[in-house]
Amino acid sequence: MALSRFWGWFLIHIALFLSLCYAEDPFVFYDFEVTYITASPLGVPQQVIAINNKFPGPTINSTTNNNVVINVRNKLDESLLMHWSGIQQRRSSWQDGVLGTNCPIPPKWNWTYQFQVKDQVGSFFYFPSLHFQRAAGGFGSFIINNRPIIPIPFDTPDGDIVILIGDWYTRNHTALRKALDAGKGLGMPDGVLINGKGPYRYNDTLVPDGIEYETINVHPGKTYRLRVHNVGISTSLNFRIQSHNLLLAESEGSYTVQQNYTSLDIHVGQSYSFLLTTDQNASSDYYIVASARFVNESQWKRVTGVAILRYSNSKGKASGPLPDPPQDEFDKTFSMNQARSIRWNVSASGARPNPQGSFRYGSINVTEVYVLRNKPPETIDGKRRATLSGISFVNPATPIRLADQYKIKGVYKLDFPNKPLTEPPKMETSVINGTYRGFMEVILQNNDTKMHTYHMSGYAFFVVGMDYGEWSENSRGTYNKWDGIARSTTQVYPGAWTAILISLDNVGVWNLRTENLDSWYLGQETYVRVVNPEATNKTELPMPDNALFCGALSKLQKPQDVSSSLATSIIEGRSKLFFTVLMISSTLFLVSR
Repeated sequence: MALSRFWGWFLIHIALFLSLCYAEDPFVFYDFEVTYITASPLGVPQQVIAINNKFPGPTINSTTNNNVVINVRNKLDESLLMHWSGIQQRRSSWQDGVLGTNCPIPPKWNWTYQFQVKDQVGSFFYFPSLHFQRAAGGFGSFIINNRPIIPIPFDTPDGDIVILIGDWYTRNHTALRKALDAGKGLGMPDGVLINGKGPYRYNDTLVPDGIEYETINVHPGKTYRLRVHNVGISTSLNFRIQSHNLLLAESEGSYTVQQNYTSLDIHVGQSYSFLLTTDQNASSDYYIVASARFVNESQWKRVTGVAILRYSNSKGKASGPLPDPPQDEFDKTFSMNQARSIRWNVSASGARPNPQGSFRYGSINVTEVYVLRNKPPETIDGKRRATLSGISFVNPATPIRLADQYKIKGVYKLDFPNKPLTEPPKMETSVINGTYRGFMEVILQNNDTKMHTYHMSGYAFFVVGMDYGEWSENSRGTYNKWDGIARSTTQVYPGAWTAILISLDNVGVWNLRTENLDSWYLGQETYVRVVNPEATNKTELPMPDNALFCGALSKLQKPQDVSSSLATSIIEGRSKLFFTVLMISSTLFLVSR
C-alpha cells in the first residue's frame, strides 16, 4: 500500500513539475527508424529510403519555441545525417545535420537530435544530407505552428494539407552517385512525384496503367492551407490546380502579402503555403499538376506530376487536358517577375507579436560583401567538379565546428574570397569568415545555363533583388529595401543574379549551398563561420553530450551498443527530464516524511 501511495504521489508531482517548468516551452518527441523499402512510384520496383516504413516520411508537427527531440535509428547500409532545412537552429548549429557541423551517424547506430524551434513559424521540410540519399527519399514535412496568443494573418483554415513535389529517377541513389563520380550528368528525370506517388493517368500514352497516384480529399465551401515543398533533385516545377486560384500566404517562415496565382514556379528546396478555397462545382475531380520548367516541353511531357483534388460530393473523374503552364518556355522574364511579386507582409506578426516589418533591414549598413559565382561543372585535378567563385568545396574528415571546439588546426581555411577567383579553379575546404552581428550582402551570380537555388542554414535572409546580366555596384539602385521576402532558399536564374542580405546574429558554422543536388554533391557549397568573440552560453549552447566524433577526433568516440538502440533512444531523448523529475520528487517525498 505504501508503495502504491508513493507512486500515486510521485506521478502527481511529475505532472505538477512538468506543468510548472515546461508549460511555456514543451517537448515534442519523434522516433525515426530509417530503412530501405521497395516501392514502385513510377511503376518500376526500386529501393527507396523510408522513415518508420513510410515514404515520404512522417510530418513533424511543432509549435514556436517547442523543444523538438528526434531519435534517428540508422538502419541503412551507409552513414546518415538528417538535415532540417530552414530550421534556424538558434544557438545550436550542432544539430543542423550537415557535414560541416556533425559527424555522420554510422550504420546500425542511433543518434538523438534535440533543438528548439526558437522564434520561428512556417512550412519547412527535412531530408538526409549525405551520399545523394535525398534522391532516394527520406524526406518529410516540418511544420511550426503559431503560439495561440499570436494571430495568423488569415482566418483559421478548415484543414492543413502537405504536398511534397519533386523530380524522380527510377535508378537508385547509389547508381546516380556513381554516374556523377564517373564524370557524367544525370540526364532527364523519369518523372515527378507528388507525395511519393506517380502521375494520375491523364494520358494513356504517356502514363502507363497501374501507377498509384495521390488523391487530396476536400469538402466544398471550405478553405485549406496547402504546404507545398519542392524536395526534388534539380528541376524547377510549376504548381497549379485546375480551375482554382492559389492564394499565397507564407514562404519558409515568412508571411507574404496575400496574392492570387493561377500557378507558381517552385524551385528546388523551396516551400510555400497557399490558401485554397473549394469554391468550384463538383461535376468532376480536378487535376493537381507539377510540371517541369525551362525545358523542352515536348521532350519533358512525361516528366509531369499529376494528383487529384476530389470534392466530397464529386460526380466524376477528372478528364481532358491538363491546365496549361505559363507559355514562356524560352523566356524566363515572366517567372522572374512572378518571383519579384512575392513580398513580405510587413504588418503581420510572425513568431512574435511585433510586426515582421519592425526589423527594418533596408536601413542597416552592410559590413561585408561576397559575390559568389557559379559556372557549369569543370574538370579539377582530373575530376568533374562544381564550384562557387572558383572553389569546389571539399568536406573535411573532422567537421568544422568540432575542429573549432577542440582547437584542431589545419582542418579548414578561413579564406573564402569575397570575389570570384581569376586563377584556375581549385578544390579546397575554404570557409567564409562572418562577423558576429555583422550585416552581410551576398550576390549569387549564376553563370550556368540552368536554374539554381541557394540555401543558407541558420538564417532567413532578405531577397532584395534579382535581374539578368552581371551584377554591378549600380545594381543596388534596384534593391527592394522595404518588403523583400525573408526566406532560407532563393532561386537564381541562368545568366542572372540574386542579391540577399543576412543579419549575422546566429553563432555557429552554417552551410551555404546550391540546392541542386547534383551540383551540391560535386562541391558547390561553402560554410559561413560566425563566432562570438565573448564565449557565452547565451549565444551558443554547449556541445551536446551525445556528440559523435570522427576524423582527427575519432579516438574519442565510444562504441555504441547497437543491440539496445531503443533503450538508447529513451536514455538520450527523455532520461534527463525524467531523472531530474525523479530526483526532485524523491527529495520532496523524503522531506514530506
